[in-house]
Amino acid sequence: MIITRTPLRISFFGGGTDYPVYYREHGGKVLSTTISKYNYLTIRELPPFFDHKYRIRYYKSEYTSSIDDIQHPSVKACLQFLKIENGIELVHTGDVPAMSGVGSSSAFTVGLLHSLYALSGQFVTKRKLAYEAIEIEQKIIGEHVGSQDQVAAAFGGFNLVEFFKDNRIVVQPITIPQNRQKNLEDSLVLFFTGISRTASEVAKTQIKETPEKIKELGQMKEMVEQAIEILHDTGTSLDEFGKLLNESWKIKRSITEKISNSKIDLIYERGLEAGALGGKLLGAGGGGFILFYVSPSKKNLLINQLSDLLHVPFHFESMGSHIVHYSQ
Repeated sequence: MIITRTPLRISFFGGGTDYPVYYREHGGKVLSTTISKYNYLTIRELPPFFDHKYRIRYYKSEYTSSIDDIQHPSVKACLQFLKIENGIELVHTGDVPAMSGVGSSSAFTVGLLHSLYALSGQFVTKRKLAYEAIEIEQKIIGEHVGSQDQVAAAFGGFNLVEFFKDNRIVVQPITIPQNRQKNLEDSLVLFFTGISRTASEVAKTQIKETPEKIKELGQMKEMVEQAIEILHDTGTSLDEFGKLLNESWKIKRSITEKISNSKIDLIYERGLEAGALGGKLLGAGGGGFILFYVSPSKKNLLINQLSDLLHVPFHFESMGSHIVHYSQ
């Protein structure tokens, strides 16, 4: 039996430049961190006593005798990709709802690949996990997704991720003093909007609009370096990071009308009125989680003012996808 734990992520700057349609022409950059919210997968070979060969449990249960009959697209694609022939029992549990903007779908794919490799007795690197998860989601399943979520889930940590025109991906950990990183963490507040959406559908529209939004995406990419400069310059207040988030959000929501809506705009305005300096909707847009930057002294005021939303405490994490139990 194998149990894997794969983290979810918060993307601060550069989202949208991680779509192949953009970075294969212009290069992309993303600043993100993984957080202490996870997808867990338990997997084992299914004994040959049942009238089904694959038992898959997530928000629903599947019992099939053929991989071709599996409905879950990632499970089906990963089993086919790795040419799994033995029967499999798979159980998924997660800390947050699906379709919420924190990379849960890619974390599932990364964790599943990790689990299947471990079940066959193979060690796999974080880089291999990331690249194969990207291939499976973008090429085999055909989803309209970027390339940052798979990298974050596999590597873990607070990173600058660069996407090059030749499809190379470079991950550089952000090295700042521990107390400064803790101050940043203490200044971030995460809420669940209660709105679920299919990221692939929102992203499909954004990808279509990309050729017309090169200027805006270029500005968002430049903000990645600006944010890193703020983090590294200990003489600069971290409040500048929050203000930059606000500027980035204004640009992002202009890319396509599907990224935001009147309810999300109202939540964001209420957050600013309660003292937040900036923030953003996480993921492709349309719903899910919303993140605010607020001075720690005003944090409780913000949480109280948005008490109709679910406040989700979190910490930064650095392990990435890893095996928490292995036995044969």
